[in-house]
Amino acid sequence: MNDRMALPPPSLGSTVIVTGASSGIGAELARQLAERGYNLTLVARRKERLDELATELTAASDIRADVEPCDLGDPKARAALIKRLKARDAEIVGVCNNAGFGNLGNLIDADLDSEVEVVRVNVEAVHELTGAFLPRMVEQGTGAILNVASIASFQPLPGFATYAASKAFVHSFSEAVHTELSGTGVSVTSLCPGFTRTEFGDVAGVGEDEDKLPDFTLMDADDVARQGIDGMVAGRRTVTPGLLNKVSSASGRYTPRTALLPLVKFVANRRS
Repeated sequence: MNDRMALPPPSLGSTVIVTGASSGIGAELARQLAERGYNLTLVARRKERLDELATELTAASDIRADVEPCDLGDPKARAALIKRLKARDAEIVGVCNNAGFGNLGNLIDADLDSEVEVVRVNVEAVHELTGAFLPRMVEQGTGAILNVASIASFQPLPGFATYAASKAFVHSFSEAVHTELSGTGVSVTSLCPGFTRTEFGDVAGVGEDEDKLPDFTLMDADDVARQGIDGMVAGRRTVTPGLLNKVSSASGRYTPRTALLPLVKFVANRRS
């Protein structure tokens, strides 16, 4: 149990960064943080969507929403983004590393450039954006980072190998750094959602499969975002939204790999 309040109350001179803010969980994180009074820095590739969201948020809440279009898979663009953000007057008190995607299919059949891009966005960007802003937060004695992992982080997923491995990195990295920060007033929270109603499935090529899932297996993005923010504010190490996802994550950790991996491979091959 964690009794620290990591994310400080909103103030005029502070901001929370949200990546992947153009849709899905990222957009809901932005909306709910704005409702709580936090100024925001919205990051994603699609500037038009960010502009629309910023207009929506500033009209609905008395906050400032800055737009920072960036391809987080591009190391140079990412470095330039970090440089711009550090040069601003606004104190960065929170970071929501939500941007990410995955591709369905066996690695041998995949487009390698796209698989490498998964690693750059899901792993490298999370690692760099976390490391870039932690020192200042620790200096201030307050701050919170929310890294969006997945219940896929708890087991290997044949047919989704790169994505699951990338989220395993996010989860392991977040939990470890959270523990390193004990006593500093700063936290890193790993958010591990399961199937959520977003554009992720369409991008990954599993949209039709998700449409066939029973309603009780799917969570709404606003509910996932709410639980993530609650955990971020409270400085929790890990948040796994929903009872079904908690059960699934536990089974992924404790089921013998000799039984689990052939089953997952069978399901993935059927989807492919």
